Amino acid sequence: MWSIASLDGLLLATLEHGPQHGYAVKEALCDATGGRLDLPTGTVYPALHRLERAGLIKGSWSVVGGRRRRTYELTEQGRRSLAGARDHWQEFAAVMSAALGGGPWPATN
Repeated sequence: MWSIASLDGLLLATLEHGPQHGYAVKEALCDATGGRLDLPTGTVYPALHRLERAGLIKGSWSVVGGRRRRTYELTEQGRRSLAGARDHWQEFAAVMSAALGGGPWPATN
């Protein structure tokens, strides 16, 4: 139903408004979609690690309530990638709408 590229965009968008720890990213995405996108932690954490290795987010460790947790935030490269993901999504949505009868083609902006 969705690809790694769309997952990356979703995670980057979730971090757009400030740093969050991994589980908060998962919960924010679930909340933003009204519970329709409740990803397993086994999907979210590997994706966050991959985005960090790619330089799109950076992570830092902290201790909260005696427990270590990693907090992630967007890098400038991540902000540029998010802008590209949004552009790509708008184009994809326009193509699908046109193909399914929901709008004009070519898309007008």
